[in-house]
Amino acid sequence: MEQYDLIIIGGSAAATSAGVYAARRGLKFKILTKDFGGEVATSGIIENWPGVIHTDGIALAQQFRAHLNSYKVDIEENVEVRSIVKQADGLFCVSVNKDGGTMAKDKTEEINVENPPTCNYDTKTVIVATGVHPRRLGVPGEQEYRNKGVTYCTTCDGPLFQGRVTTVIGGGNSALESALMLSEIATQVNVINKNSQFKGEQVLIDKLLSKSNVNIIYNALTTEIMGQQFITGIKYNDADGKSNEIKTDGVFIHIGMVSNSSIAPPEVKKNEAGEIMVDRNCQTNMPGLYAAGDVTNVPFKQIIISAGQGCTATLSAVQYLNSQK
Repeated sequence: MEQYDLIIIGGSAAATSAGVYAARRGLKFKILTKDFGGEVATSGIIENWPGVIHTDGIALAQQFRAHLNSYKVDIEENVEVRSIVKQADGLFCVSVNKDGGTMAKDKTEEINVENPPTCNYDTKTVIVATGVHPRRLGVPGEQEYRNKGVTYCTTCDGPLFQGRVTTVIGGGNSALESALMLSEIATQVNVINKNSQFKGEQVLIDKLLSKSNVNIIYNALTTEIMGQQFITGIKYNDADGKSNEIKTDGVFIHIGMVSNSSIAPPEVKKNEAGEIMVDRNCQTNMPGLYAAGDVTNVPFKQIIISAGQGCTATLSAVQYLNSQK
């Protein structure tokens, strides 16, 4: 079996940065990913990427790919990593499922790594840069009407709701960005925030408050998504516990993310949120295994921080490889 210096798992900012530095260091490596771009590609307007005043997630993801292509990086897409096992010889066995990427993004939560499948790749080091996936509301109708009006990606699905009524659920930056994007597309945007105020950046809050077609409902807890063949409305409880209904054609859920960390070996330490624990060098507690980006316990989930961690992880992997010679 062909042996690699490094396998990078993921396809967004951290994986891109890791790949660029691995290429510049002349490592024999490969990037494995289900869908290149990850959560970056689903981001809306981006105005905090240094050197680029204004862009969006899709455009930035395309730039990431172009940068990797300039180094002729081997990127294998539509691949689901099932397990990572450190063998007695110190090498890592990475097992994958090449199913065309049909698995759900959070399918790895259900994979049993105690009996891993056949090894597909042998590698001296691994960087886990698998990011996160959207948190579910967990209310009646959410699963039933997924892709029938319920969505977790405004960038992907927002244009489908031109001239219609939409509802955003959430109170952080993702929800604010979603509502701002929809305010330019939909006739009306309802924003359901379970808290008494938003938790996102003030510049986004100010922009949203200036929109005449945005209706913000604070202290509201969504209880049900209603519909027939497609969504027709939602139910929510107000601050007094009274049930209310509003009509809507689409529901955009942005209530946070869950770490895609379950492919990490069981021995790797995670925190209560399921994030992989790393030190300042992006090292896990397992020698040779690194993690970078939103999948880790890094305190701030930002594209630029993920990119920085990807760089750190590769340089740390290089140090490890040099120490093993």
